[in-house]
Amino acid sequence: MKFDEIDVMILSELEKNSRLSIRELSKRINLSPSSVTERVKRLEDNRIIEGYTITINKKNLGLSIDCIIKITMKNGEYERFKNFIKDYNHSEWCYRIAGDGCFLVKLSVKDLSDIEEFINEVSPYATTSTNIAFSEVVIENSINKFLI
Repeated sequence: MKFDEIDVMILSELEKNSRLSIRELSKRINLSPSSVTERVKRLEDNRIIEGYTITINKKNLGLSIDCIIKITMKNGEYERFKNFIKDYNHSEWCYRIAGDGCFLVKLSVKDLSDIEEFINEVSPYATTSTNIAFSEVVIENSINKFLI
């Protein structure tokens, strides 16, 4: 796919506000609505844009504790864990990793007993190492940062 500065401008504006109308987006990047529509469609078709999302403040929902847990499998139970974690209520993300451990999981929970429950559920087939997050360091993740 041919990717140019106009595409970067479109992505940058949509990162700031994915609810922009095509008309407003075209004004911001100084391109006709039909051209913007065509470009957005092409970005979607090529899976550069995979979806439009909202950001939810988990703290305001009562999920005040974030933790990252390193999971190390016993007896190669990788598929069992992947099936478990994909539908686990408090999991925010999960990565299969190399190095010391097999997976990293982020949980957002109401209290420490939720973390203990998670550990109890996986302990028959995995060992865990838990880190509680005190605060988040905000990282600038705009498209411009990755394409420079």
